[in-house]
Amino acid sequence: MSRPISDSISRRTFLIRAGGMSLIAGTAGALAAETWLAPPADAASFGYSDDGTHYVVNTGANLVFKVDHTNGDLTSLVYNSVEYQGYAGTNSQVESGLGASTVTIAQSGTVIVISVVHGTLHHYYVARSGENNIYMFTNKADDSVTATRYIVRHQPGLFPEDTPDSWLNADTVIEAADIFEQADGTTRAKHYSNLRVIDYDYVGRANSAVGIWMVRSNHEKASGGPFYRSLLRHLNDSGGGIYEILYYGENQTEAERFGLQGPYILAFTSGGAPSSTLYHANLDTSWIDGLGLAGWVGASGRGRVAGVGISGMASGYAYTVGFANSAAQYWASASSSTGYYSCPNMLPGTYTQTVYKGELAVWTGSVTVTAGAVSALNTITIAADPSDDAVVWRIGEWDGTTSGFKNAAQVLYMHPSDPRLSAWTGSYAVGSAQADFPCYQWNGVNNGLTVTFTLTAAQAAATHTLRIGITTAYLNGRPQVTVNSWTSAIPSPATEPSTRSLTVGSYRGNNHTYTYAIPATAFVTGTNTLTLNIVSGDSGTEYLSPGVAYDCLDLLA
Repeated sequence: MSRPISDSISRRTFLIRAGGMSLIAGTAGALAAETWLAPPADAASFGYSDDGTHYVVNTGANLVFKVDHTNGDLTSLVYNSVEYQGYAGTNSQVESGLGASTVTIAQSGTVIVISVVHGTLHHYYVARSGENNIYMFTNKADDSVTATRYIVRHQPGLFPEDTPDSWLNADTVIEAADIFEQADGTTRAKHYSNLRVIDYDYVGRANSAVGIWMVRSNHEKASGGPFYRSLLRHLNDSGGGIYEILYYGENQTEAERFGLQGPYILAFTSGGAPSSTLYHANLDTSWIDGLGLAGWVGASGRGRVAGVGISGMASGYAYTVGFANSAAQYWASASSSTGYYSCPNMLPGTYTQTVYKGELAVWTGSVTVTAGAVSALNTITIAADPSDDAVVWRIGEWDGTTSGFKNAAQVLYMHPSDPRLSAWTGSYAVGSAQADFPCYQWNGVNNGLTVTFTLTAAQAAATHTLRIGITTAYLNGRPQVTVNSWTSAIPSPATEPSTRSLTVGSYRGNNHTYTYAIPATAFVTGTNTLTLNIVSGDSGTEYLSPGVAYDCLDLLA
Protein backbone atom coordinates (compact mmCIF):
# COMPACT_ATOMS: atom_id res chain seq x y z
CA MET A 1 0.00 0.00 0.00
CA SER A 2 1.27 3.46 -0.88
CA ARG A 3 1.83 5.83 2.03
CA PRO A 4 2.17 9.50 1.14
CA ILE A 5 3.10 12.25 3.54
CA SER A 6 0.63 15.08 3.21
CA ASP A 7 -1.16 17.79 5.08
CA SER A 8 -4.66 19.00 4.42
CA ILE A 9 -6.64 21.17 6.79
CA SER A 10 -9.82 19.49 5.69
CA ARG A 11 -8.56 15.91 5.41
CA ARG A 12 -5.88 14.87 7.84
CA THR A 13 -3.21 16.06 10.24
CA PHE A 14 -0.54 14.76 12.51
CA LEU A 15 -1.87 13.99 15.95
CA ILE A 16 0.43 14.55 18.87
CA ARG A 17 -0.50 12.28 21.77
CA ALA A 18 0.65 12.10 25.35
CA GLY A 19 3.63 9.78 25.55
CA GLY A 20 3.81 9.31 21.79
CA MET A 21 2.90 10.46 18.34
CA SER A 22 0.87 9.02 15.53
CA LEU A 23 1.52 9.95 11.94
CA ILE A 24 -1.78 10.08 10.10
CA ALA A 25 -0.92 9.61 6.44
CA GLY A 26 -3.66 9.06 3.88
CA THR A 27 -3.26 6.38 1.23
CA ALA A 28 -3.64 7.10 -2.43
CA GLY A 29 -7.01 5.39 -2.42
CA ALA A 30 -8.26 7.52 0.46
CA LEU A 31 -7.97 10.75 -1.51
CA ALA A 32 -9.72 11.84 -4.62
CA ALA A 33 -7.01 11.57 -7.28
CA GLU A 34 -6.73 14.10 -10.07
CA THR A 35 -6.76 12.80 -13.63
CA TRP A 36 -3.30 12.55 -15.10
CA LEU A 37 -4.15 14.66 -18.13
CA ALA A 38 -6.21 17.76 -17.56
CA PRO A 39 -9.29 18.43 -19.71
CA PRO A 40 -8.31 19.57 -23.20
CA ALA A 41 -6.82 23.05 -23.13
CA ASP A 42 -6.37 25.66 -25.81
CA ALA A 43 -3.52 24.20 -27.86
CA ALA A 44 -2.19 27.69 -28.48
CA SER A 45 -1.52 28.13 -24.78
CA PHE A 46 1.02 25.30 -24.66
CA GLY A 47 4.52 26.43 -25.43
CA TYR A 48 7.37 28.54 -24.17
CA SER A 49 8.77 32.03 -24.41
CA ASP A 50 11.97 33.77 -23.38
CA ASP A 51 11.69 36.87 -21.20
CA GLY A 52 15.41 37.59 -21.45
CA THR A 53 16.24 36.01 -18.09
CA HIS A 54 14.06 32.89 -17.96
CA TYR A 55 12.46 30.32 -20.17
CA VAL A 56 8.73 30.61 -19.44
CA VAL A 57 6.76 27.39 -20.00
CA ASN A 58 2.96 27.28 -20.23
CA THR A 59 1.80 23.68 -19.88
CA GLY A 60 -1.53 24.40 -21.55
CA ALA A 61 -3.34 23.47 -18.33
CA ASN A 62 -3.18 25.53 -15.14
CA LEU A 63 0.59 25.64 -14.60
CA VAL A 64 3.17 28.15 -15.82
CA PHE A 65 6.78 27.87 -14.66
CA LYS A 66 10.06 29.67 -15.24
CA VAL A 67 13.62 28.37 -15.40
CA ASP A 68 16.61 30.66 -15.04
CA HIS A 69 18.85 30.87 -18.13
CA THR A 70 22.06 30.99 -16.14
CA ASN A 71 21.76 28.32 -13.44
CA GLY A 72 18.75 26.10 -14.17
CA ASP A 73 16.80 27.09 -11.04
CA LEU A 74 13.01 27.02 -11.04
CA THR A 75 12.18 30.64 -10.20
CA SER A 76 8.39 30.68 -10.60
CA LEU A 77 5.55 28.17 -10.17
CA VAL A 78 2.20 29.72 -11.00
CA TYR A 79 -0.76 27.40 -10.60
CA ASN A 80 -4.30 28.69 -11.19
CA SER A 81 -2.83 32.21 -11.41
CA VAL A 82 -1.26 31.99 -7.93
CA GLU A 83 2.53 32.07 -7.37
CA TYR A 84 3.71 29.29 -5.07
CA GLN A 85 7.46 29.30 -5.68
CA GLY A 86 10.13 30.38 -3.29
CA TYR A 87 10.88 31.76 0.14
CA ALA A 88 13.54 34.10 1.55
CA GLY A 89 14.84 34.81 -1.94
CA THR A 90 15.61 31.16 -2.71
CA ASN A 91 14.57 29.11 -5.72
CA SER A 92 13.66 25.48 -6.34
CA GLN A 93 16.80 23.72 -7.47
CA VAL A 94 19.14 20.76 -7.67
CA GLU A 95 21.06 20.38 -4.39
CA SER A 96 21.42 23.94 -3.03
CA GLY A 97 21.78 25.41 -6.48
CA LEU A 98 24.21 24.42 -9.21
CA GLY A 99 25.55 27.84 -10.08
CA ALA A 100 26.63 28.77 -13.60
CA SER A 101 25.21 26.24 -16.06
CA THR A 102 24.38 25.89 -19.73
CA VAL A 103 20.59 25.98 -20.09
CA THR A 104 18.78 25.22 -23.35
CA ILE A 105 15.20 24.57 -24.38
CA ALA A 106 13.51 22.68 -27.19
CA GLN A 107 9.93 21.81 -28.14
CA SER A 108 8.76 18.83 -30.13
CA GLY A 109 5.01 18.78 -30.60
CA THR A 110 3.38 18.33 -27.20
CA VAL A 111 6.62 18.04 -25.20
CA ILE A 112 9.05 20.73 -24.03
CA VAL A 113 12.49 19.81 -22.67
CA ILE A 114 14.75 22.18 -20.74
CA SER A 115 18.32 20.88 -20.39
CA VAL A 116 20.65 22.11 -17.65
CA VAL A 117 24.34 21.15 -17.91
CA HIS A 118 26.68 21.85 -14.99
CA GLY A 119 30.04 20.19 -15.49
CA THR A 120 29.37 16.47 -15.64
CA LEU A 121 25.84 16.80 -14.23
CA HIS A 122 22.80 16.98 -16.51
CA HIS A 123 19.36 17.94 -15.24
CA TYR A 124 16.16 18.04 -17.26
CA TYR A 125 12.75 19.67 -16.85
CA VAL A 126 10.06 18.22 -19.12
CA ALA A 127 6.52 19.51 -19.68
CA ARG A 128 3.70 17.77 -21.52
CA SER A 129 0.78 19.60 -23.07
CA GLY A 130 -2.33 19.69 -20.88
CA GLU A 131 -0.64 18.51 -17.67
CA ASN A 132 0.01 20.27 -14.37
CA ASN A 133 3.23 18.28 -13.95
CA ILE A 134 6.95 18.90 -14.34
CA TYR A 135 8.90 15.73 -15.07
CA MET A 136 12.49 15.90 -13.81
CA PHE A 137 15.57 13.81 -14.45
CA THR A 138 19.05 14.12 -12.97
CA ASN A 139 22.11 12.46 -14.48
CA LYS A 140 25.01 12.61 -12.05
CA ALA A 141 28.20 11.15 -13.53
CA ASP A 142 30.52 11.55 -10.53
CA ASP A 143 30.80 13.12 -7.06
CA SER A 144 31.68 16.61 -8.27
CA VAL A 145 28.30 17.63 -6.86
CA THR A 146 28.13 16.55 -3.21
CA ALA A 147 24.60 15.18 -2.96
CA THR A 148 21.78 14.35 -5.32
CA ARG A 149 18.55 15.98 -4.31
CA TYR A 150 15.94 18.31 -5.71
CA ILE A 151 14.23 20.70 -3.36
CA VAL A 152 10.98 22.48 -4.23
CA ARG A 153 10.73 25.61 -2.11
CA HIS A 154 7.25 27.03 -1.60
CA GLN A 155 5.96 30.20 -0.02
CA PRO A 156 5.04 30.43 3.70
CA GLY A 157 1.59 30.53 5.22
CA LEU A 158 0.03 27.93 2.96
CA PHE A 159 -0.14 24.93 5.29
CA PRO A 160 -0.54 24.32 9.05
CA GLU A 161 2.71 24.36 11.02
CA ASP A 162 1.70 21.59 13.41
CA THR A 163 3.63 18.60 12.07
CA PRO A 164 6.82 16.87 13.25
CA ASP A 165 8.72 18.32 10.28
CA SER A 166 7.61 21.92 10.92
CA TRP A 167 8.86 24.48 13.39
CA LEU A 168 8.88 28.18 14.16
CA ASN A 169 11.90 30.40 13.62
CA ALA A 170 11.62 31.41 17.27
CA ASP A 171 12.11 27.82 18.47
CA THR A 172 15.34 26.86 20.24
CA VAL A 173 18.01 24.97 18.32
CA ILE A 174 19.14 21.92 20.32
CA GLU A 175 21.27 20.01 17.80
CA ALA A 176 23.33 20.78 14.70
CA ALA A 177 21.30 23.86 13.72
CA ASP A 178 18.48 21.67 12.37
CA ILE A 179 16.64 20.18 15.37
CA PHE A 180 14.38 22.50 17.33
CA GLU A 181 12.73 22.56 20.73
CA GLN A 182 9.41 24.34 21.08
CA ALA A 183 8.22 26.27 24.12
CA ASP A 184 6.57 23.15 25.61
CA GLY A 185 9.77 21.13 25.25
CA THR A 186 8.60 19.06 22.28
CA THR A 187 10.92 18.71 19.33
CA ARG A 188 10.66 19.30 15.59
CA ALA A 189 13.00 18.91 12.61
CA LYS A 190 13.04 18.45 8.86
CA HIS A 191 14.30 14.92 9.54
CA TYR A 192 11.05 13.90 11.22
CA SER A 193 9.09 13.64 7.96
CA ASN A 194 10.90 10.40 7.19
CA LEU A 195 9.41 7.22 5.83
CA ARG A 196 11.10 4.18 4.37
CA VAL A 197 11.40 4.52 0.60
CA ILE A 198 9.34 1.37 0.11
CA ASP A 199 6.41 2.95 1.97
CA TYR A 200 5.59 6.01 -0.11
CA ASP A 201 4.97 7.05 -3.70
CA TYR A 202 4.65 10.79 -3.16
CA VAL A 203 5.19 13.45 -0.54
CA GLY A 204 3.94 17.00 -0.24
CA ARG A 205 1.30 19.19 1.30
CA ALA A 206 -2.22 20.25 0.44
CA ASN A 207 -4.97 22.67 1.39
CA SER A 208 -8.39 23.28 -0.09
CA ALA A 209 -6.93 25.15 -3.07
CA VAL A 210 -3.74 23.36 -3.99
CA GLY A 211 -1.75 20.19 -3.57
CA ILE A 212 1.98 20.42 -4.20
CA TRP A 213 3.46 16.94 -4.57
CA MET A 214 6.75 15.27 -5.35
CA VAL A 215 6.04 11.89 -6.91
CA ARG A 216 9.19 9.89 -6.33
CA SER A 217 11.18 8.06 -8.97
CA ASN A 218 11.98 4.36 -8.80
CA HIS A 219 15.24 5.23 -6.97
CA GLU A 220 17.22 2.80 -9.13
CA LYS A 221 20.26 5.10 -8.94
CA ALA A 222 19.75 5.99 -5.28
CA SER A 223 21.56 4.27 -2.41
CA GLY A 224 20.34 2.52 0.70
CA GLY A 225 17.77 0.05 -0.56
CA PRO A 226 14.05 -0.24 0.18
CA PHE A 227 14.28 0.63 3.88
CA TYR A 228 16.37 3.78 3.61
CA ARG A 229 14.98 6.81 5.43
CA SER A 230 15.73 10.43 4.68
CA LEU A 231 14.14 13.81 5.13
CA LEU A 232 11.24 14.39 2.75
CA ARG A 233 9.93 17.87 3.47
CA HIS A 234 10.05 20.74 5.96
CA LEU A 235 8.00 23.79 6.93
CA ASN A 236 8.51 26.88 9.04
CA ASP A 237 7.28 30.45 9.09
CA SER A 238 9.73 31.39 6.32
CA GLY A 239 8.44 28.77 3.87
CA GLY A 240 8.61 25.08 3.09
CA GLY A 241 10.52 22.49 1.12
CA ILE A 242 9.54 19.23 -0.59
CA TYR A 243 12.35 16.88 -1.63
CA GLU A 244 13.40 14.11 -3.93
CA ILE A 245 16.60 12.79 -2.32
CA LEU A 246 18.65 10.20 -4.17
CA TYR A 247 21.91 10.52 -2.27
CA TYR A 248 22.16 12.71 0.80
CA GLY A 249 25.33 11.49 2.47
CA GLU A 250 23.58 11.11 5.83
CA ASN A 251 23.15 7.64 7.32
CA GLN A 252 23.96 6.07 3.95
CA THR A 253 24.61 2.33 4.02
CA GLU A 254 25.84 2.02 0.44
CA ALA A 255 28.23 3.79 -1.90
CA GLU A 256 26.77 6.42 -4.18
CA ARG A 257 25.45 5.30 -7.57
CA PHE A 258 25.76 7.39 -10.71
CA GLY A 259 23.74 7.73 -13.89
CA LEU A 260 20.35 9.04 -14.99
CA GLN A 261 17.67 9.04 -12.30
CA GLY A 262 14.06 9.81 -13.07
CA PRO A 263 11.51 10.79 -13.82
CA TYR A 264 10.48 12.26 -10.51
CA ILE A 265 7.51 14.52 -10.89
CA LEU A 266 6.45 17.83 -9.39
CA ALA A 267 2.67 17.60 -9.60
CA PHE A 268 0.10 20.30 -8.83
CA THR A 269 -3.52 19.46 -8.05
CA SER A 270 -6.53 21.35 -6.73
CA GLY A 271 -6.01 19.75 -3.31
CA GLY A 272 -6.34 16.05 -4.01
CA ALA A 273 -3.60 13.46 -4.30
CA PRO A 274 -1.59 13.11 -7.49
CA SER A 275 -2.92 10.50 -9.87
CA SER A 276 -1.67 6.98 -9.29
CA THR A 277 -0.80 6.86 -13.00
CA LEU A 278 2.21 9.01 -12.11
CA TYR A 279 3.62 6.50 -9.64
CA HIS A 280 6.88 4.96 -10.81
CA ALA A 281 5.36 1.47 -10.93
CA ASN A 282 2.46 2.62 -13.11
CA LEU A 283 3.96 5.35 -15.26
CA ASP A 284 3.95 4.94 -19.04
CA THR A 285 7.44 6.04 -20.06
CA SER A 286 7.28 5.17 -23.76
CA TRP A 287 6.96 8.85 -24.69
CA ILE A 288 10.33 9.56 -23.03
CA ASP A 289 12.21 7.21 -25.36
CA GLY A 290 12.50 9.76 -28.16
CA LEU A 291 13.54 12.77 -26.07
CA GLY A 292 17.28 12.13 -26.30
CA LEU A 293 17.95 12.35 -22.57
CA ALA A 294 21.54 11.39 -21.75
CA GLY A 295 21.55 8.02 -20.02
CA TRP A 296 17.89 7.15 -20.61
CA VAL A 297 17.13 3.42 -21.02
CA GLY A 298 13.63 2.59 -22.21
CA ALA A 299 11.55 -0.51 -21.54
CA SER A 300 13.07 -2.42 -24.47
CA GLY A 301 16.51 -2.16 -22.87
CA ARG A 302 15.38 -3.62 -19.56
CA GLY A 303 14.59 -7.06 -18.17
CA ARG A 304 12.59 -8.69 -15.38
CA VAL A 305 13.19 -11.15 -12.55
CA ALA A 306 10.38 -13.47 -11.45
CA GLY A 307 10.64 -15.95 -8.59
CA VAL A 308 8.40 -18.98 -8.15
CA GLY A 309 8.30 -18.56 -4.38
CA ILE A 310 10.03 -18.59 -1.00
CA SER A 311 9.79 -21.42 1.48
CA GLY A 312 10.55 -21.17 5.16
CA MET A 313 8.87 -17.80 5.63
CA ALA A 314 7.72 -16.95 9.15
CA SER A 315 4.09 -15.95 9.52
CA GLY A 316 3.30 -12.37 10.40
CA TYR A 317 6.25 -10.79 8.59
CA ALA A 318 6.51 -8.92 5.32
CA TYR A 319 9.20 -10.32 3.02
CA THR A 320 10.99 -8.16 0.48
CA VAL A 321 13.36 -9.29 -2.25
CA GLY A 322 16.10 -6.78 -3.02
CA PHE A 323 18.49 -6.56 -5.97
CA ALA A 324 21.63 -4.44 -5.94
CA ASN A 325 24.90 -3.86 -7.73
CA SER A 326 27.15 -0.83 -8.11
CA ALA A 327 24.98 0.59 -10.90
CA ALA A 328 21.39 0.08 -9.74
CA GLN A 329 19.03 -1.15 -7.02
CA TYR A 330 15.50 -2.57 -7.07
CA TRP A 331 13.13 -4.48 -4.83
CA ALA A 332 9.85 -6.36 -4.91
CA SER A 333 7.39 -7.53 -2.28
CA ALA A 334 6.94 -11.27 -1.90
CA SER A 335 3.50 -12.84 -1.70
CA SER A 336 2.62 -13.58 1.91
CA SER A 337 1.17 -16.96 0.91
CA THR A 338 3.62 -18.34 -1.67
CA GLY A 339 6.55 -15.95 -1.67
CA TYR A 340 6.10 -15.25 -5.41
CA TYR A 341 7.80 -12.03 -6.50
CA SER A 342 8.32 -10.12 -9.72
CA CYS A 343 10.67 -7.20 -10.33
CA PRO A 344 10.25 -5.52 -13.75
CA ASN A 345 12.11 -2.75 -15.59
CA MET A 346 15.59 -3.66 -14.38
CA LEU A 347 18.77 -2.56 -16.11
CA PRO A 348 20.83 -5.47 -17.49
CA GLY A 349 23.55 -6.81 -15.21
CA THR A 350 24.33 -9.23 -12.41
CA TYR A 351 22.80 -8.38 -9.05
CA THR A 352 23.18 -9.55 -5.49
CA GLN A 353 19.75 -10.82 -4.53
CA THR A 354 18.69 -10.57 -0.88
CA VAL A 355 15.56 -11.81 0.86
CA TYR A 356 14.56 -9.69 3.84
CA LYS A 357 12.34 -10.80 6.70
CA GLY A 358 11.11 -7.40 7.79
CA GLU A 359 14.41 -5.60 7.29
CA LEU A 360 16.71 -8.48 8.21
CA ALA A 361 18.60 -10.30 5.45
CA VAL A 362 17.89 -14.03 5.76
CA TRP A 363 19.01 -15.25 2.32
CA THR A 364 21.43 -14.03 -0.34
CA GLY A 365 22.23 -15.15 -3.87
CA SER A 366 22.73 -13.64 -7.31
CA VAL A 367 20.80 -13.21 -10.52
CA THR A 368 21.64 -11.96 -14.00
CA VAL A 369 19.20 -9.71 -15.86
CA THR A 370 19.12 -9.57 -19.66
CA ALA A 371 17.41 -6.89 -21.72
CA GLY A 372 14.08 -8.00 -23.13
CA ALA A 373 14.03 -11.24 -21.14
CA VAL A 374 12.61 -12.67 -17.93
CA SER A 375 15.00 -14.33 -15.48
CA ALA A 376 12.85 -17.06 -13.92
CA LEU A 377 14.05 -18.36 -10.55
CA ASN A 378 13.20 -21.52 -8.65
CA THR A 379 11.88 -21.57 -5.10
CA ILE A 380 14.21 -20.06 -2.49
CA THR A 381 14.51 -21.87 0.83
CA ILE A 382 15.33 -19.79 3.90
CA ALA A 383 17.62 -21.63 6.29
CA ALA A 384 19.37 -18.80 8.14
CA ASP A 385 16.66 -17.14 10.19
CA PRO A 386 18.06 -16.64 13.72
CA SER A 387 14.52 -16.86 15.09
CA ASP A 388 14.60 -20.60 14.36
CA ASP A 389 17.35 -21.24 16.92
CA ALA A 390 16.45 -22.64 20.34
CA VAL A 391 16.90 -20.15 23.16
CA VAL A 392 16.72 -19.88 26.93
CA TRP A 393 15.17 -16.44 26.48
CA ARG A 394 14.72 -13.79 23.82
CA ILE A 395 13.95 -10.06 23.98
CA GLY A 396 12.38 -8.74 20.80
CA GLU A 397 12.17 -10.34 17.39
CA TRP A 398 14.81 -10.91 14.71
CA ASP A 399 13.40 -8.64 12.01
CA GLY A 400 16.11 -6.02 11.45
CA THR A 401 14.14 -3.23 13.11
CA THR A 402 13.65 -1.69 16.56
CA SER A 403 9.91 -2.30 16.36
CA GLY A 404 8.26 -3.15 19.68
CA PHE A 405 10.97 -1.74 21.94
CA LYS A 406 10.43 1.25 24.23
CA ASN A 407 10.11 4.55 22.29
CA ALA A 408 10.74 2.81 18.94
CA ALA A 409 7.71 4.28 17.16
CA GLN A 410 8.07 7.78 18.59
CA VAL A 411 11.75 8.43 17.87
CA LEU A 412 11.06 8.26 14.15
CA TYR A 413 9.28 11.61 14.55
CA MET A 414 10.95 13.31 17.51
CA HIS A 415 14.31 13.81 19.17
CA PRO A 416 15.26 11.27 21.88
CA SER A 417 15.22 14.09 24.45
CA ASP A 418 11.54 14.82 23.79
CA PRO A 419 9.45 14.86 27.01
CA ARG A 420 6.74 12.75 25.37
CA LEU A 421 9.06 9.75 25.44
CA SER A 422 9.36 7.23 28.26
CA ALA A 423 12.53 7.24 30.36
CA TRP A 424 15.50 5.63 28.63
CA THR A 425 16.78 4.22 31.92
CA GLY A 426 15.46 1.32 33.98
CA SER A 427 16.06 -2.37 34.55
CA TYR A 428 14.42 -5.15 32.56
CA ALA A 429 13.32 -8.62 33.67
CA VAL A 430 13.09 -11.37 31.07
CA GLY A 431 9.43 -12.17 30.53
CA SER A 432 8.35 -8.54 30.79
CA ALA A 433 6.82 -6.74 27.84
CA GLN A 434 9.25 -5.93 25.02
CA ALA A 435 8.12 -2.32 25.28
CA ASP A 436 9.88 -2.09 28.67
CA PHE A 437 13.29 -2.45 27.02
CA PRO A 438 14.65 0.72 25.32
CA CYS A 439 15.18 0.67 21.57
CA TYR A 440 18.36 2.76 21.86
CA GLN A 441 21.26 2.84 24.29
CA TRP A 442 24.00 5.50 24.56
CA ASN A 443 27.01 5.51 26.84
CA GLY A 444 26.21 9.09 27.78
CA VAL A 445 22.51 8.54 28.57
CA ASN A 446 21.55 5.06 29.78
CA ASN A 447 24.66 2.98 30.16
CA GLY A 448 24.48 0.15 32.68
CA LEU A 449 21.13 -1.24 31.50
CA THR A 450 20.41 -4.46 33.36
CA VAL A 451 18.53 -7.58 32.33
CA THR A 452 17.64 -10.16 34.99
CA PHE A 453 16.83 -13.75 34.09
CA THR A 454 16.54 -17.09 35.87
CA LEU A 455 18.31 -20.34 35.07
CA THR A 456 17.73 -23.88 36.25
CA ALA A 457 20.65 -25.80 37.71
CA ALA A 458 21.13 -27.65 34.43
CA GLN A 459 21.09 -24.41 32.42
CA ALA A 460 23.52 -22.72 34.80
CA ALA A 461 25.94 -25.61 34.47
CA ALA A 462 26.32 -25.14 30.71
CA THR A 463 28.06 -22.59 28.49
CA HIS A 464 25.77 -20.35 26.47
CA THR A 465 26.08 -17.91 23.59
CA LEU A 466 24.54 -14.48 24.01
CA ARG A 467 23.51 -12.75 20.77
CA ILE A 468 22.85 -9.03 20.51
CA GLY A 469 21.49 -7.78 17.22
CA ILE A 470 21.75 -4.09 16.39
CA THR A 471 20.29 -2.24 13.41
CA THR A 472 22.90 0.53 13.50
CA ALA A 473 25.46 2.20 15.73
CA TYR A 474 26.72 5.74 16.21
CA LEU A 475 30.38 6.68 16.80
CA ASN A 476 31.48 3.03 16.80
CA GLY A 477 29.35 2.21 19.83
CA ARG A 478 29.08 -1.50 20.66
CA PRO A 479 27.91 -3.50 23.67
CA GLN A 480 30.27 -4.87 26.27
CA VAL A 481 28.42 -7.28 28.56
CA THR A 482 28.76 -8.41 32.14
CA VAL A 483 26.99 -11.51 33.46
CA ASN A 484 27.06 -11.48 37.25
CA SER A 485 30.83 -11.03 37.93
CA TRP A 486 32.06 -12.11 34.43
CA THR A 487 32.79 -9.38 31.84
CA SER A 488 33.27 -9.92 28.14
CA ALA A 489 36.06 -8.55 26.00
CA ILE A 490 35.27 -5.41 24.02
CA PRO A 491 34.12 -6.49 20.56
CA SER A 492 35.25 -4.81 17.36
CA PRO A 493 32.88 -2.15 16.04
CA ALA A 494 30.48 -2.99 13.24
CA THR A 495 30.71 -1.16 9.94
CA GLU A 496 27.96 1.44 10.19
CA PRO A 497 27.25 4.92 8.75
CA SER A 498 29.42 7.61 10.33
CA THR A 499 26.79 10.35 10.37
CA ARG A 500 23.93 11.01 12.78
CA SER A 501 21.18 8.42 12.85
CA LEU A 502 19.54 7.89 16.24
CA THR A 503 18.69 11.58 16.68
CA VAL A 504 17.37 12.15 13.15
CA GLY A 505 14.61 9.56 13.09
CA SER A 506 16.52 6.61 11.63
CA TYR A 507 17.51 3.26 13.11
CA ARG A 508 18.50 2.05 9.65
CA GLY A 509 22.04 0.77 9.35
CA ASN A 510 23.85 -2.40 8.31
CA ASN A 511 22.33 -4.84 10.83
CA HIS A 512 25.04 -6.58 12.82
CA THR A 513 24.95 -9.41 15.37
CA TYR A 514 27.43 -9.54 18.23
CA THR A 515 28.01 -12.93 19.85
CA TYR A 516 29.47 -13.58 23.30
CA ALA A 517 30.60 -17.03 24.47
CA ILE A 518 29.75 -17.05 28.17
CA PRO A 519 31.36 -19.76 30.30
CA ALA A 520 29.34 -21.86 32.72
CA THR A 521 31.31 -20.37 35.60
CA ALA A 522 29.62 -17.01 34.91
CA PHE A 523 26.12 -18.33 35.69
CA VAL A 524 24.30 -19.16 38.90
CA THR A 525 21.21 -21.20 39.55
CA GLY A 526 18.29 -18.83 40.01
CA THR A 527 18.50 -15.10 39.28
CA ASN A 528 21.27 -13.83 36.99
CA THR A 529 22.02 -10.24 36.01
CA LEU A 530 23.20 -9.16 32.56
CA THR A 531 24.59 -5.60 32.42
CA LEU A 532 24.93 -3.80 29.09
CA ASN A 533 27.42 -0.99 28.57
CA ILE A 534 28.09 0.81 25.31
CA VAL A 535 31.81 1.33 24.75
CA SER A 536 33.77 3.12 22.04
CA GLY A 537 37.08 4.72 21.30
CA ASP A 538 35.14 7.79 20.16
CA SER A 539 33.47 10.27 22.45
CA GLY A 540 30.37 12.42 22.50
CA THR A 541 27.83 13.72 24.95
CA GLU A 542 24.31 12.63 25.79
CA TYR A 543 22.33 11.72 22.66
CA LEU A 544 25.35 12.34 20.44
CA SER A 545 27.50 9.94 22.45
CA PRO A 546 28.31 6.46 21.09
CA GLY A 547 25.14 4.40 20.91
CA VAL A 548 23.31 1.50 19.31
CA ALA A 549 19.81 0.64 18.14
CA TYR A 550 18.60 -2.80 19.22
CA ASP A 551 16.99 -5.42 17.01
CA CYS A 552 16.98 -8.47 19.28
CA LEU A 553 18.80 -10.04 22.24
CA ASP A 554 18.75 -13.74 23.10
CA LEU A 555 20.58 -16.43 25.05
CA LEU A 556 20.96 -19.61 23.06
CA ALA A 557 20.01 -22.87 24.74
